[in-house]
Amino acid sequence: MSLIPINLATEDELSEVVLRRIITSLGRFTIGAAHRRGGFGYLRSRIQGWNRAAKGLPFIVLTDLDRYRCPSQLIMEWLPNGRHENLLCRVAVREVESWLLADRRNFAAFLGVSEPLVPCDPDTLADPKAALVELARKARSRDLRESIAPKKGSTAKQGPDYNACLSRFVLTQWNIRAARSGSPSLHRALVRFKQFRPVWE
Repeated sequence: MSLIPINLATEDELSEVVLRRIITSLGRFTIGAAHRRGGFGYLRSRIQGWNRAAKGLPFIVLTDLDRYRCPSQLIMEWLPNGRHENLLCRVAVREVESWLLADRRNFAAFLGVSEPLVPCDPDTLADPKAALVELARKARSRDLRESIAPKKGSTAKQGPDYNACLSRFVLTQWNIRAARSGSPSLHRALVRFKQFRPVWE
């Protein structure tokens, strides 16, 4: 079976690493261009163009649900005139960090904390990133604590090496099969990727 060519579009470095790891694990796609310039605003401003371009080359857009009520509301607001079949728009509930937390055993081992400290049902968290950062403050390794969590009193939401540290976890320890059991939104994304058949016009 020939591989399906696909372009990626993500909010940030961590989301891109997660999506690449998922896509590579499926063995169905070959990745072309990767679009990432920081934040959902960039994705929203470009998604109409990618929707048109998907007629010739499929796209996967991965964004966070954040404060939207549900993924359907986000997609309808971003694509009010409809979505081409070759544009796969997947929404992490509520943030891609919930997909990492969903692999509770390996994430606990990564931080060197007790597994019961890692939240169950991370898709239900109002702010998965904040939950992850607070958990990182308990990490056994000082390097991890200082890299992932901001200094006390800082207005930053993450530490100086947040993306690199978590990307290392994704690439070396994250178990996608375990994570999909703990995250319905990840499970839905995997099912959609496995079922996808491009429509060539």
